[in-house]
Amino acid sequence: MQIATPSDVLFLLLGAIMILAMHAGFAFLELGTVRKKNQVNALVKILTDFAVSAIAYFFVGYTVAYGVTFFHDAGHLASLNGYELVKFFFLLTFAAAIPAIVSGGIAERARFHPQSAATFLLVGLVYPFFEGVAWNNHFGIQDALTHAFGQPFHDFAGSVVVHAVGGWIGLAAVLHLGPRRGRYTREGRVSAHPPSSIPFLALGAWILIVGWFGFNVMSAQRLGAISGLVAMNSLMAMVGGTLSAMVAGKNDPGFIHNGPLAGLVAVCAGSDIMHPLGALMVGLIAGALFVWMFTQTQNRWKIDDVLGVWPLHGLCGAWGGIAAGLFGQQWLGGVGTISLASQLIGTLGGVLVGFVGGYVVYGVLRKLVGIRLSDEEEFNGADLSIHQITATPDRETNW
Repeated sequence: MQIATPSDVLFLLLGAIMILAMHAGFAFLELGTVRKKNQVNALVKILTDFAVSAIAYFFVGYTVAYGVTFFHDAGHLASLNGYELVKFFFLLTFAAAIPAIVSGGIAERARFHPQSAATFLLVGLVYPFFEGVAWNNHFGIQDALTHAFGQPFHDFAGSVVVHAVGGWIGLAAVLHLGPRRGRYTREGRVSAHPPSSIPFLALGAWILIVGWFGFNVMSAQRLGAISGLVAMNSLMAMVGGTLSAMVAGKNDPGFIHNGPLAGLVAVCAGSDIMHPLGALMVGLIAGALFVWMFTQTQNRWKIDDVLGVWPLHGLCGAWGGIAAGLFGQQWLGGVGTISLASQLIGTLGGVLVGFVGGYVVYGVLRKLVGIRLSDEEEFNGADLSIHQITATPDRETNW
């Protein structure tokens, strides 16, 4: 086993900080997409969900995934320059992306504290269950795939482990909540709720784009394992997603700013084994897939997924898991250490764990405490109903 160096600690710490900053991107992406009466709630949810995630992952989730606890003296924890502590911080930022993803789907009508309870259960139990299977060989599943197909399930930076799982949890939550009040009429019409702030939406997208290079490149977890191929593939997938979303979305700024995110979601899994041209194709397909499926879910299937987290993370993440098995093949310019069969099985496993786990968590909370705001609270907006203040208060005080 390779010994961690101080450089490895700094490398991983910088990655953790870059992904921590991505949570500001999640916040502003949601803030810019929701209506003005729900902007404060978008900001507050992302921050508090991160705090709850940290507690859940520290006390429960990290142990579930890796069998590691931190109930030792500080001297023991600080060994090897505290590399294991920084590794926890790094992987926590991945785990906390789960509720950040879900938050965008359930926006504008979800109750605040029940969502915090859901965050604890998802980050403490559901997410680390699959994380342990994919990244720590729990239950010997990876060994079985290697024995059967020559290679284990490969997910370098979390297309399936993080994004597909989070997106399918989000779909389960949205199905339990139902659509926003007035979103769909009895006559079958769709009431448009345009983004409240394109500049904030764009800011969120750009913060996520920049942070994603920490998400992908720093997944090497050691300085000696860093690869410029991962950075190049991330770049090409981001560009591909942007351009195809521009074309498929007919210049819509919301689609254009989500397109690069679709490409980056999809390239995570195989960013270390694809050729850059393969990564470009993965991004092109992901951007178009997001636009088409977002429109389909909102307008045809009447699934009110506000930010489109199921198409963006759930479907593009699943596409990324499968795409790694295709574009990682040598005959398509990839490294070749990949099995399409293992990728299909592993991706399906992530989808099932995410959807079933999310459906159970939100179903239980719905029965026990309720997960949706009342009609009056939703009409007034989550900002006033939950936080008693709007994003831009108009009244001066009388003092």
